[in-house]
Amino acid sequence: MDMFPLYNSLRIAGISTLIVVITGIAAAYYIVKLPQIIKGVLDCLFTLPLVLPPTVVGYLLLRLLGPRRPLGAFFISMFDVKLTMTWWSAIFSTSVVIFPLMYRTARGAFEAFDINLKHAGETLGLGGPFIFFRITLPCCRMGIIAGTVLAFARALGEYGATTMIAGYTPGKTATISTTVYQLWRTNNDGLAMKWVLINIAISAIVLLVINLLEGQRTRLAKDVR
Repeated sequence: MDMFPLYNSLRIAGISTLIVVITGIAAAYYIVKLPQIIKGVLDCLFTLPLVLPPTVVGYLLLRLLGPRRPLGAFFISMFDVKLTMTWWSAIFSTSVVIFPLMYRTARGAFEAFDINLKHAGETLGLGGPFIFFRITLPCCRMGIIAGTVLAFARALGEYGATTMIAGYTPGKTATISTTVYQLWRTNNDGLAMKWVLINIAISAIVLLVINLLEGQRTRLAKDVR
């Protein structure tokens, strides 16, 4: 049994999750401070990939990154690098698809943050970066961790946008999801079921982690009261 799809899925999910953790936290932190109208527009824009069909997301990315499109053609002519049909092309699609999960979870955590703690730090002469990394993030860590785990789980199972922009090439771009489809299409149900069970096992572990985090957050809230 070739384990490349598992390895490829894990590295794509890991890199994509790292990207959206950084960008999602940054976006959520600054958008919370914006006026209601601007926040509403940006919130709609950043959340849109969550409600769009993944194939639509993949199509839009192809329109942007395809070899005959301006951005894709630029990278080919300047660096001889194709932005589609490689294993790392899936990072683009996966990051776009999972970004709303991280963004909305982080935004909820920041909105629940007690702003008085920030003001107290400012009265003590603490700088913005210190307050953010030593006060705000630790207080919001449970929500951020939950968002990270949820984004990783979604990235691991992403199929629609990934198959459009990265395709399926055994040993090169294959992921668990695309492998299951290809095995089903070729009537190899036995091997397809093995990959399904692997995916279910990983997803169950992720959900268990999320439930543990939710339980811990609930206990912390009760202790505060």
